[in-house]
Amino acid sequence: MNLPFFNGRLPKCLFAGLLFGLVSGAALAQGSYPTRPVTIVVPFSAGGGVDAMARVLAEKLRTVLGQPVLVENKGGGSGMIGAQAVVKAPADGYTLLMGSAGETAINPFVYKGRMQYAPKTDLLPISLIVKVPNVVAVNPALPYKSIDELIAYARANPGKVRYGTSGVGNPQHLSGELMARQAGVQLTHVPYRGASNQLLDVIGGNIEMAFVSLAGARQFIKDGKVRAVGITSQGKSPLAPEIPAISDSASLKGYTLENWFGLFAPKGTPAPVVARLNAAVAEALKDPKLDARLRELGGNPSPSSPEQFKAFIQQESAKFARIVADAKITPDS
Repeated sequence: MNLPFFNGRLPKCLFAGLLFGLVSGAALAQGSYPTRPVTIVVPFSAGGGVDAMARVLAEKLRTVLGQPVLVENKGGGSGMIGAQAVVKAPADGYTLLMGSAGETAINPFVYKGRMQYAPKTDLLPISLIVKVPNVVAVNPALPYKSIDELIAYARANPGKVRYGTSGVGNPQHLSGELMARQAGVQLTHVPYRGASNQLLDVIGGNIEMAFVSLAGARQFIKDGKVRAVGITSQGKSPLAPEIPAISDSASLKGYTLENWFGLFAPKGTPAPVVARLNAAVAEALKDPKLDARLRELGGNPSPSSPEQFKAFIQQESAKFARIVADAKITPDS
């Protein structure tokens, strides 16, 4: 059908009608979403920090969105199997990723050609959810009672200070490498599976220290089995103000490296749906009960706009890339 044009221009009445249709269509897409259950994929096994926080968030989002919000665990491949499943899902807002720094901002530099998705282009940031600092835990019987004393001991004993983490190439591993390079000391990395095994080896004297999540170490600290000599946040963390910030130590001024969790959607997800999800997260995190529960789990609630989250990821990725390159971290490190 030929449309009538006058002097090469669309008539104002027809143009207004088309514009109204586009605007109302976008509004309808945002207003009607969601109409069925939403699934949040956690790219790790059940019971871990990402899983626990995803589940308490999902419970609140169910009320905010008015639809069931399910959590599905797809672990393996350092978080990449679950992330790839979301990348391949329909871009309709019904399959989301609760991603951590690892599979969204670190793995591209560690695994490089082995990855089958590109986080920067294949995932849309919705909102940062929490920042998750780690603590440096040591045996209370050891002679160092502060980060500066620990660094002095490491300088006097090159390579003899072993630090445990929950795996190769994750934020805990990078925390240790950043500490070694910034302080100019030699540390030996010992990867584990889970915080408990690391802490038991700290207690047993098999390793000198461990980088572990605050939630994973809290009970050990409370029971006096380990001493937390520092926390990796920039300045003291409101989650544990009694633990000194590594960034305040004389040996490591400005040091900071935190894990973080955020919500992502597959690329191509309509902007109104992303906006709806971002608003839902912001509303959920205003709930004092949810805020308190996330803090109990070791996360500092940090909602953001999609644009702020994207800029944050770019900044963090640049930092991670430098550490991985300087430390020559590979999957076999």
